[in-house]
Amino acid sequence: MDRLSSTALLPEAFQGTRDDITQQMGIVWEQIRTPVVVPLLRLSVFLCLVMSVMLFVEKVYMAVVIVLVKLFRWRPETRYKWEPMGDDAELGNAGYPMVLVQIPMYNEKEVYQLSIGAACGLSWPSDRIIIQVLDDSTDPAIKELVQIECRRWASKGVNIKYEIRDNRNGYKAGALKEGMKHSYVKHCDYVAIFDADFQPEPDFLWRTIPFLEHNPQIGLVQGRWKFANSNECLMTRMQEMSLDYHFTVEQEVGSSTYAFFGFNGTAGVWRIAALNEAGGWKDRTTVEDMDLAVRASLKGWKFIFLGDLKVKSELPSTLKAYRYQQHRWSCGPANLFRKMVLEIAKNKKVTLWTKVHVIYSFFFVRKIVAHIVTFIFYCVVIPATVLVPEVQVPKWGLVYIPSIITLLNAVGTPRSLHLLVFWILFENVMSLHRTKATFIGLLEVGRVNEWVVTEKLGDGMKTKAAAKAAKIPRIRIGERLHLLELLTGAYLVFCGCYDLAFGKNYYYLYLFFQALAFFIVGFGYVGTFVPHP
Repeated sequence: MDRLSSTALLPEAFQGTRDDITQQMGIVWEQIRTPVVVPLLRLSVFLCLVMSVMLFVEKVYMAVVIVLVKLFRWRPETRYKWEPMGDDAELGNAGYPMVLVQIPMYNEKEVYQLSIGAACGLSWPSDRIIIQVLDDSTDPAIKELVQIECRRWASKGVNIKYEIRDNRNGYKAGALKEGMKHSYVKHCDYVAIFDADFQPEPDFLWRTIPFLEHNPQIGLVQGRWKFANSNECLMTRMQEMSLDYHFTVEQEVGSSTYAFFGFNGTAGVWRIAALNEAGGWKDRTTVEDMDLAVRASLKGWKFIFLGDLKVKSELPSTLKAYRYQQHRWSCGPANLFRKMVLEIAKNKKVTLWTKVHVIYSFFFVRKIVAHIVTFIFYCVVIPATVLVPEVQVPKWGLVYIPSIITLLNAVGTPRSLHLLVFWILFENVMSLHRTKATFIGLLEVGRVNEWVVTEKLGDGMKTKAAAKAAKIPRIRIGERLHLLELLTGAYLVFCGCYDLAFGKNYYYLYLFFQALAFFIVGFGYVGTFVPHP
């Protein structure tokens, strides 16, 4: 009987213990809330508002420049000398510059034929062009396939070189650097670079080389990316919105104002003299293309962006591939900023305004502040104000500024305006990954030099029948859970429930929807329904 009585008392004992713990936690919270939490949260709000204003000013400035460019038609052809190249009666083909076309690849089974075929199809005098395939593949079967494809084009009279090396040191930068060491490259004036999933149109060289020929101060001509598989799934549509803004606004503004922007690593033509003067390819970061562009600009070379020259490419269509790509694109610039900020500041060949543009606008605001404020402010600080009502976020920082920034970002892809809400939620989730990568780059720790080649599936390059099949709704399950996304989602749910029950901010709808987006990515689920173009 005594045993039964003691057993019956156990639930009451556990309940009492749980109530005691809850009560103690409440007391601790009240003790630290006013002297510690409130001041820290107010400081966080202030810093986030400052960063928001910095980003807002940058976005508005770029929007104004774009309006002026469109209004006054400041096209590259009007700002620089451009004349179509013609035959020289005396020199013949010898009057054309020698062009090297580099195609770096690594186990590109799905797309190697497309990229090699497009490069070999470039219109240019056949004795004045060399196609160089830089194959770092580790799969012997794929290496054999690539080599066979090169032999096939060589049998058709194309001057194509198949180059391999014993190691993958330096990854893409190492391959490009090694490719420039071959004796036949010494006779080349320009080098065009295309990643393995890029397919330039036949007239690509006719539209780019004249800028380099007639303007000796120009070191780079960059084309724009066109996405062949943008309609494959919702995730690719979100990527298209972000990248379209990058090309139509950021690259155009850099080209039109300071003649500087970050080389995109592909779909561009370099003057080999500029490349060599800048020190060639370096593998000290995961953004070797941006590294080269910054060094070349510090030597005084100018860049041109051709927004109407589009080169077909492929977007990552799996969450795993996209995460690896975004880690590289976020970590690399932050790490490069750490390595080069003093070198840029001390440079004497460029103007003060150019230095300010590169350090403040190009690096600090766009590559660091943009990632940090998106995650910290909208996914951490604003939800925290629900728990601490003493701290308020002004309406201009909570509504007006982010709304204007979002609309300015969406201008690049008008056909996707109806997907704006999905894009906001998706970008906020990815900002966690980008913020983490940014701090890794700034602190130079952990995965700072991690290089994972973006998986290419060739999905966007297939027939119309395959494209229709890709539009069937399906769900992909990730290989593993992503703990940070799940924890952030749980935090947002907690804040949303608290706001719904006790708060006065009415943020709970936003918090619940944002939490759902974090859970979808955290559990590895990616809805791939294809919205109508």
